[in-house]
Amino acid sequence: MANHIEGKVVLITGASSGIGSALAREYARLGVRVAAIARREERLHELVEGLEAGGAQALAIGCDVTRDGDLERAVGTALERFGRIDHVHANAGFGVAGWFHTLSLEDYRRQFETNVFGVLRTVQATREALWASGGNLALMGSVNSFISLPGNSPYCMSKASILALAHSLRHEFRPRGVAVTLVAPGFVQSEIRKVDNTGRLNENAPDPIPDWLPMNADKAARQIVRGVCRKRRIVVVTGHGKWSVRLQRHFPGVTHAIIHRFGVSSRPEPKKAE
Repeated sequence: MANHIEGKVVLITGASSGIGSALAREYARLGVRVAAIARREERLHELVEGLEAGGAQALAIGCDVTRDGDLERAVGTALERFGRIDHVHANAGFGVAGWFHTLSLEDYRRQFETNVFGVLRTVQATREALWASGGNLALMGSVNSFISLPGNSPYCMSKASILALAHSLRHEFRPRGVAVTLVAPGFVQSEIRKVDNTGRLNENAPDPIPDWLPMNADKAARQIVRGVCRKRRIVVVTGHGKWSVRLQRHFPGVTHAIIHRFGVSSRPEPKKAE
């Protein structure tokens, strides 16, 4: 695979941490030039410095996917530097948690602005470059694209929307030679479970998921890149994620019964730092 994609260019949103930064490291390892995009520019520059120290070509671009015009500017910067874009990972996102009666419409709008409209902005800004290269578009969904949990309706709704978008774009982009992949991770090592409903990171918040369950982000990135480069329609990451999606697909009643019987629900919103 390395020879197949070496020298190509990938653009990754949400690249300052978690799966996004792991994707940047994996692509750089394979000889791909990296345009890393995120709001936290200090972290981006640290990431890019590390990639360049390993001999990779990389570029850090500060960008907020919720702000109109930011992605067009970022894509222009990437094209000016690298001349093309072959792979796009619309990875930026976070999770709004809470029971329906505790949430406001603004909570739902904030969730969709990043997880849905941020993805749409990314696709719109990179569409022409991808059509020109006949490249690969990867949309970051979730196991929650398939399974909705109580206490998590904003996030589940947003990720189900990305599943629908991937299905539609797969048909629309195919004549242009662009493959569309939905990436659906289960629990992966990241900061997402420490981000509150306003999108603020609470570094001291405990991770509600036991240490043994989340997959290492670098391992997840290897699986994602392999699936995207093989032009798979859907890449479900983690064993527990694959098991959950299969159960929902083939035995939805069993999934419902498990959630109801054992009181399965979403993580709570992390407490704000003191």
